[in-house]
Amino acid sequence: MTQNLKGIASGIASDVTGKRILITGGASGIGAASALLLATRGAKVVIGDMAEEMGEAVAKQGQDAGNSIVFKKVDVTSGDEVRALFAFAMEALGGLDVVINNAGIDHKPAPMHELSDEDFDRNIAVNLKGIWHCMRAAIGCMATNGGGHVINVASIAGLRSAPLISAYSAAKHGVMGLTKSAAHEYARVNIRFNAVCPSFIDTPMVRHTMANMNERAQQATIKASPLRRLGEVDEVSGAIAWLASDESSFMNGHAFTLDGGMLA
Repeated sequence: MTQNLKGIASGIASDVTGKRILITGGASGIGAASALLLATRGAKVVIGDMAEEMGEAVAKQGQDAGNSIVFKKVDVTSGDEVRALFAFAMEALGGLDVVINNAGIDHKPAPMHELSDEDFDRNIAVNLKGIWHCMRAAIGCMATNGGGHVINVASIAGLRSAPLISAYSAAKHGVMGLTKSAAHEYARVNIRFNAVCPSFIDTPMVRHTMANMNERAQQATIKASPLRRLGEVDEVSGAIAWLASDESSFMNGHAFTLDGGMLA
C-alpha cells in the first residue's frame, strides 16, 4: 500500500512495460489513443480493425516513435477472423497479458419502433457478439498462459436508459452481463474481466452520431455531463492504461465509469 501511494504521489505513470496487449477497434478513437499510449509506456501492442488503411497508419505512427505496434485487419462479427487475429497476436507477441475489446459501431438516433431489423441485428452483431467472440478467444489464450486481464469497452448506455439508441443500449447492457459473468467464472484461472463505461467522448463515432441530431439535441448531449463538455479520448485511454497495469490487480467484474458525473 505504501509503495502504491508513493507512486501516485510522485506522478509515476502506470507501468505496462513488457505487457503483451491486443486491442480491437484500434484504428481510431479510444482504441488508437490507447494503443499509442500503451506502446509509449513500453507495452507490445497488436491492433485489429476493419479500417485497414487507418490501422496501418496508427501502427506506423507508433513504430516511427520507436514503439511496438503492429496491425491486422479483422471483422469481429466473424468468429473465424477473431480466432485468426488472436493466433496472430499470440505468435507476434509470444502470449497475451491484456485484451482490450473496443471495436464497436454507433447507432443512428431513432425511436425503437422505427428501428429496422437490419440495424438492430448489425448493432448486436458488432457491439455484443463481437465482444463475445473476442472474450472467448482471449479465455482460450490466457487460460494456458497463467491468466490475464480482459477490458471490455462498454458505455454508460449499458448502465442506464438510453433513449433513441435502444439497440446500442441493449448491446452494451449485454456486454456488462458478459463481463460480470466471466469475472466470476474465470477468476479461478487468474483471468480478470472489467468494463470501461464512457459517456459521450469526442471520437469519430460520437461525432457521426451527433451529426444526425439537430442543434438542440447536440447541445443537450454536450451538456448532459455536469462538466458540460464531451470527454476526451486521452481521458479514457489514461484510465485504460491504468487498468492494463498491475495496479488494478484486485479489480474484477467492475464497471469503470468515465462520465463527468452523469450517473452521480
